Formats: sequence, structure tokens, C-alpha cells
Amino acid sequence: MRLNIFWDQLSPEGLQLPVGRMIASVTGIPAVVVENPVRIMGFVNARKQIDAQVQLDHLAAYTHQHRMDDPVLLVVTQDLFNPGHSSLFGLAREQEGVAVVSTARLTNEFYGLPASDDALIDRLVTEGAHEVGHLLGLSHCKNHECIMFCPDTLDELDGKKKAFCGSCQKLLDAQQQCRIDQI
Repeated sequence: MRLNIFWDQLSPEGLQLPVGRMIASVTGIPAVVVENPVRIMGFVNARKQIDAQVQLDHLAAYTHQHRMDDPVLLVVTQDLFNPGHSSLFGLAREQEGVAVVSTARLTNEFYGLPASDDALIDRLVTEGAHEVGHLLGLSHCKNHECIMFCPDTLDELDGKKKAFCGSCQKLLDAQQQCRIDQI
């Protein structure tokens, strides 16, 4: 298994390689970063945001049409929302193996702070690995430092470690062992 990271052409240049390597390190899954071949869908002009569910529908259709079995993480610049949530850092659909992460609310500039590629890389890795964790079958964790904790704020996101807690790592190891046993 490998993780396909689709990097949208509007997403920050030069961050693909470090983000891909770090997500691979956190999740233990080799990652390949490629230019995004999928059209960005679900833009709602009145909100100036993308409906993450619509984008995931389109991404899932693409992976099905191209017979892609490995998980896909799409990185976009546009802000995301989901019915019931005014904004999201990212969203995953485990059953279809697709996830999306937005850089919009992960940048310092969004909050009126000076730009920082290091902060953006850290946040992309944290949120990207979180969504990949969902693709691997993990649920949200109550441990505030675990990568699988569901943050509501940027401060909560920044407070997470770039690692699974012991409980989540055990679940992940057990699920990976099941995959190996099925081969």
C-alpha cells in the first residue's frame, strides 16, 4: 500500500516533498506526491468555500474510474465546509479511501500572523496524517496530543504531537496485521 497525495496547483509550492515525507513517517505508509489530476468541485460562491462532501464525491469517482486501490489525500487551498460545520481543516471518507485537506485555515496569514512555511508544513502534516488515520480505520481519539484528536481550533491542532497515542498505534498495528494476513 502507498498513499497518493494529490497536490493542487494552487497549493503552496515547495512544500510537497517535506509534507509527503513527514506524513509517510507519521503513518508508516510510503507516500508519493503528484500534481492533482482531479477538478476542484463543490465551490459555493455565497460562502466562498468548497463543500468537502462534494469534493470527496468527485475524488472517489476519479479513484474508482482509474481503479486506484491505494488511499488518496487531496491538498487544496480553498476553504472547506461540511453541512453542519461552518469550516473544516479536512475530511476523510474511509470506505472510499479518499480525504481532503485545505491549507486555507492552516496558514498563519489567515489569522493575521506573519507567514511561516514551517508552521504550515507542521499543520499540513498533522492534519494530513489525521485524515490518513481515518482512511486506515481509526476514529477520533480523546487524547489531546494524539494525531487522531479532533481539533476545533488552530491552537488545539498545534497542540497535537505528530504521532499516534499508544492506543491508536495499537489499533493501527492490529489493522495493518489483518491486511498482511489477508494477503
